[in-house]
Amino acid sequence: MEAIPAAPLERYVTDDVRQMRAYPEQPPIIPHSIEGYQLSVNANRCMSCHKRENSLGTGAPMISITHYMTREGQMLADVSPRRYFCTQCHVPQADTEALVQNTFTDMAEMGANTAGEQ
Repeated sequence: MEAIPAAPLERYVTDDVRQMRAYPEQPPIIPHSIEGYQLSVNANRCMSCHKRENSLGTGAPMISITHYMTREGQMLADVSPRRYFCTQCHVPQADTEALVQNTFTDMAEMGANTAGEQ
C-alpha cells in the first residue's frame, strides 16, 4: 500500500505543422494543443476555426465535405451529428515512444511507380 510516483504526462507536439498521413483515408492528426477545449453536445471549440464558414478567416484547414454528409451521402447544411465529436477520429500528436513496433511500408518504398513515370 505504498504510494508510487505517477508516470509523467506525454508532451504534445504543438508546432502547428501538418503531418504527412501514413496511409490513405487516415484522419489527420491535430497539430496543436486542445487542452481546455470544450467538446460536448452543446459546444465544439474545434468548429470555431475549422467549420467551412470560419476557416477562411482563421487560416485553419476546413473540415472535409464528408463531415457534412449523412450515411446515405445526403448533403447537410451543418456538420453531421455523427462527425461532430472530432476526437473520436482525430487526436493530438504526442512526442512519445511507439507503443508497438510499426512494420508499415509505404508503396513508394516498395518500388511502385506513380502515374506518369512509365
